[in-house]
This record gives sequence, structure tokens and C-alpha cells, in this order.
Amino acid sequence: MNELPPSAQKVHDAAAAAGLQITVREMPDSTRTAEKAAAALGVTVGQIVKSLVFTGAASGKPYLLLVSGTNRVNEAGVARHLGEALTRPGADAVRTLTGFAIGGIPPFGHDTPLATYMDPDLLQYDVVWAAAGTPKAVFSAAPDRLRDSTGAAVIDVT
Repeated sequence: MNELPPSAQKVHDAAAAAGLQITVREMPDSTRTAEKAAAALGVTVGQIVKSLVFTGAASGKPYLLLVSGTNRVNEAGVARHLGEALTRPGADAVRTLTGFAIGGIPPFGHDTPLATYMDPDLLQYDVVWAAAGTPKAVFSAAPDRLRDSTGAAVIDVT
């Protein structure tokens, strides 16, 4: 077996530390978007976990939203739940917070602890797929196990 890129190995190790056994798959083509990942894996777009980073507009606190690939985040609705408006940090800020580039952000293994929230739509699937640290690396997990390993609170994000 080929060695994983360092970012993907970091995700693999973080999953194991969280009690989640995963197999990281390196794909021949980009899985940077939910649509590309679904096509590469032969699954529905809804089974793709988008790991989206936001910060609190007032607090600067980082938040991670694990969102079904078919859904768009209703920032106002999530802000009401969190008690503050959200902002989308730029690519450099996201890399600083997570240690990963946009398009490869995993649900765990970040450089900064992130308050994590999960889209309930992900729980309808037997298996979901998430980025594993690079724009070509992915892993699968049962959504309830992913929720538990990330400590995610399930909230309506749409």
C-alpha cells in the first residue's frame, strides 16, 4: 500500500484517536467539491459531507458545520442557534484554523478545536463520505459514528 500524504495521515490518526476506524482512499481525480466527490465515488451528492468553517462575527470563535452535499447553510438560522452572526473566513484563515486547505478539510484533526455541528440530513444515510485532508483523499463512515467521534451537535443548518 502506498503511503498517505502527511495531511491524509493526520486525518487517519485523528480518527483513530477519536475511536473511529477509517480507510483513507486517494482518488485519481479531485474530490474538492461535493459533486466531484459523489461522481468519483459513485454515491449521491447528499452522502458527501461538506466541512464548512465559519467564525462568530462578534466572538471570532471558530465553528465547523458538517453539511450534506445537497444542502446550503442558512447562515441566519444557524446564527440564531449559536447566538451570534457568522462570517466566512478566507482560505488562509481556514488553513490557519484547521491546518488543511479548502477542498480537503476533514471533520476532525484540526489545529484549533472547533465547535462542531452536524446537518441532520446526513443521518438518513448508512454511509457518508468526507474529505481526508487533501482535495483527492476521502473516507467513509456511518454518520452516527462520525457525529459521535467529532462530538457534533445535530442542528438544522438549512
